[in-house]
Amino acid sequence: MTSHIHLLLTSDGKVSPDNIIRDMKSFISQSFHKMLLDGNNNYESRKNWLLWIMERSGDKKGGNRQYRFWQDGSHTVEIWSDKVFYEKLEYIHMNPVVSGFVSKPEDWLYSSARNYANLPSVLDIHFDR
Repeated sequence: MTSHIHLLLTSDGKVSPDNIIRDMKSFISQSFHKMLLDGNNNYESRKNWLLWIMERSGDKKGGNRQYRFWQDGSHTVEIWSDKVFYEKLEYIHMNPVVSGFVSKPEDWLYSSARNYANLPSVLDIHFDR
């Protein structure tokens, strides 16, 4: 989606999903900020605007560092059955359709619906179910 992401992930039980998401968000935020600051970055035409937005957002959030990429929080849901797994997967796949971006779930480039439809995808997924 253009304003948020959905993930179905598994954990070995040693690390909580909340910690996995926290670390993922931190890594992506730092990597994106570093990429924008890279002096050799000439492929992102909105570089200065994006840095300004992130810095402004960071200033508004008390206790935050210099910049902010993600909104606070996440919404984790425990998947306790195959039925719930497939309900959540269907919701995720239908999200860009319901939002009016595409007509079919597999038309969304960044969706695992492409994998399930045996189409080329930019995402690697693991079919553990």
